[in-house]
Amino acid sequence: MQHYLFSDKQLLLTADNTIPYSGAEDGIPFSLDDGVTCSAAAVAEIPDGLHPVDLRASYDMLPLTDYLRAGKAAELLYWHSNHRFCGRCGTPLESKTPLSKWCPECRTEIWPQLSPAIIVLIHRDEEILLVQSRTFRGNYFGLVAGFVEFGESLEECVRREIREETQLEVDNIRYFGSQPWPYPQGLMIGFTARYKSGVLHLQSEELANGGWFNIHQLPAIPKPLSMARKLIDSYITHKDKYE
Repeated sequence: MQHYLFSDKQLLLTADNTIPYSGAEDGIPFSLDDGVTCSAAAVAEIPDGLHPVDLRASYDMLPLTDYLRAGKAAELLYWHSNHRFCGRCGTPLESKTPLSKWCPECRTEIWPQLSPAIIVLIHRDEEILLVQSRTFRGNYFGLVAGFVEFGESLEECVRREIREETQLEVDNIRYFGSQPWPYPQGLMIGFTARYKSGVLHLQSEELANGGWFNIHQLPAIPKPLSMARKLIDSYITHKDKYE
């Protein structure tokens, strides 16, 4: 069984950057849709022979399945750490299954909840709109994105976020794909949208920079692990199908 161990929110790998096959005795069991059982655990001290790696950085070191399992392990540990008391009566929660807890006092049962967010590539012929969020860790450009609010559809969220962040109007909104985003407990839902009208005006509170860029002359963009990069690469390769 592979053990996905974390210390201070960093993934622990062996000397040759693989997932260890031994770990904490009280790990949380989990699996992906392949049915292979693994375990997730947070440790106070780093075991001999292991070293910490940022979860994002592990994408370039691990096979994709191992990276996805590490993401799920990180989300499980975050949920268990941040949901210890009943939100209704304040009683300490007890584990019912690896993916649920319950309150022995009022018998409320809870499960991990995802935070769905949209991300959208806005295109205009040979150009795409790229923006630089004030929350980005590096000096690169990404895409318009934001969390889905209560009472709105995904498509409504796409239009609202574009309007709020750029004051542009779009049409031809198309679903592209989705991606678990364990930073933490997110679900990134990708769309494309065609520019319709408006003059670009960036929301300064959230965006530091942005503009239209020719697809053959792009600035630094996100790494391949992200939905933003998948959207950009797809548009460059298959531009005609989006018009």
